[in-house]
Amino acid sequence: MLDDFMVRATLAGVGVACAAAPLGCFVVWRRMAYFGDATAHAAMLGVALSLALQTSVFVGTVAVALAMAVTVTVLSGRGYGMDTLLGVLAHSALAAGLVAVSFLSGVRLDLMAYLFGDLLAVGRLDLAVIWGGAALVVVLLAWRWSALLLSTLNEELARASDIDPRREEMFLTVALAITVAVAIKVVGVLLIAAMLIVPAAAARGLSRTPEVMAILAGAIGSFSTVAGLRAAYVFDTPAGPSIVCVAAACFLAVTLATGVGRRGARRG
Repeated sequence: MLDDFMVRATLAGVGVACAAAPLGCFVVWRRMAYFGDATAHAAMLGVALSLALQTSVFVGTVAVALAMAVTVTVLSGRGYGMDTLLGVLAHSALAAGLVAVSFLSGVRLDLMAYLFGDLLAVGRLDLAVIWGGAALVVVLLAWRWSALLLSTLNEELARASDIDPRREEMFLTVALAITVAVAIKVVGVLLIAAMLIVPAAAARGLSRTPEVMAILAGAIGSFSTVAGLRAAYVFDTPAGPSIVCVAAACFLAVTLATGVGRRGARRG
């Protein structure tokens, strides 16, 4: 079954969706969209360092993503606006990564594959890394779910319950770094944030509890993967952007449907 490249691509996309869904909910609740974007952009520098040091791209991107998170945490309390700080670091890391890649000699690199993903070229080893990383993210979030949710809703209440919000934020950062590392092959550096945010945002309008929102986000992300791959195959379009376009269409449909429902309820 795994000899079929479309099967491997579908499994890889669904694996990323399963990891990004619950994590994306926290990104939406905490309004960390720009932080997720910055972490994803920093992954390009991790790719360059991995190729230069001849190490695993997964390890390099996780290391750089964590370094980005620590840098933001250290500098955020020193008079820098968070949006300005993330903007500077995100684009600086992306530019540095692209420049560093140009200095690599003897390395054949498809830059577009890292920027926009190369889902159809996923191999068995890539599939194992993606599902291993996704499983790690799901286990980590399931273990810390209650603490993360409480610290997200009310930091003072979390401290009163003997929960350190900064520690929970670090767990969230680690999960985000792992998700970015496994998603590079699927949607690329520039579209990772979209896979985190768009399915979760679509699920928000249909959910009454956080758990339901996480499950629906996973379902929307998985559907977007399957439908986007089918569209890419039929219309000969890039796989990663096609997946994000389907997710955006789901968000638009949910937004319109809930808007119409609310107007009907008011008239009634």
